[in-house]
Amino acid sequence: MFTSAYLVEVLTPKRTDLIEAKDKIDLFAERCYRVLDSGLGLSVPDNPMGQPRFSLLEMVAQLGLPVEPERTVMNLNTFHAKAELDGLLTKAANLGVTYLLVVRGDGGPKLPKLDAKSIGGTKNVATSVDLLRYINTEYPGTFTTGCAYNQYNPMPFELNRLAEKIGAGAHFVITQPVIGKDPNIDALFGYGIPVVIEAWMSKNLELLFRSVRKAGEERPADYDPAANLRTLQAAYPNSCIYLSMLGFKKQWRSILPFS
Repeated sequence: MFTSAYLVEVLTPKRTDLIEAKDKIDLFAERCYRVLDSGLGLSVPDNPMGQPRFSLLEMVAQLGLPVEPERTVMNLNTFHAKAELDGLLTKAANLGVTYLLVVRGDGGPKLPKLDAKSIGGTKNVATSVDLLRYINTEYPGTFTTGCAYNQYNPMPFELNRLAEKIGAGAHFVITQPVIGKDPNIDALFGYGIPVVIEAWMSKNLELLFRSVRKAGEERPADYDPAANLRTLQAAYPNSCIYLSMLGFKKQWRSILPFS
């Protein structure tokens, strides 16, 4: 599906005055070019952990960054006002963005909540299923939408939720960070859509388990991100690997088997 074996997560700067954020914006651009010039794919989260950040589309406009449709994944969550959501989708379509990772998102006091009814939802809170269905109904054939899968959630609840997301138009799935071979990941391969395996490239497991809202009682005592990546590559050889928390000061070629 993706033309690269790896997607690299790159965070945009926290939202502030453009002049004040210039150095961080330039750093974001440098990292994006490093990813794309290395032949890897790029994934840009949407206000992760509820922190207001510049959007990928704002950075493209500000910096003139290239949008490579087969190697760029724009993340989109439900914490946008309806008018802003439609504006983001229209701009993305005009720029040639193809892949959208659609998630509910973390939310936060500084972010607006999308009115569920405004996108055809029936609950009090807009869900990723609502957003997937809205995008694929209102922008048919424009985007290839994907969804998230949290293997740390109880089963079969999470698998049933995945089936709903596929029914709403999800064409690929990206896991939460995987530590070793996981039977809850193996179950994904029967759904007939590409599975992207997330690899946690930081030694900070506390942050990982906080992000997935789990205590992490079974976390390894001495976590080696490179060793875990090799385990995932061996266990899921046909899957694209999503690299989160990748340190940009590291030598990528020492851990990624470039061909």
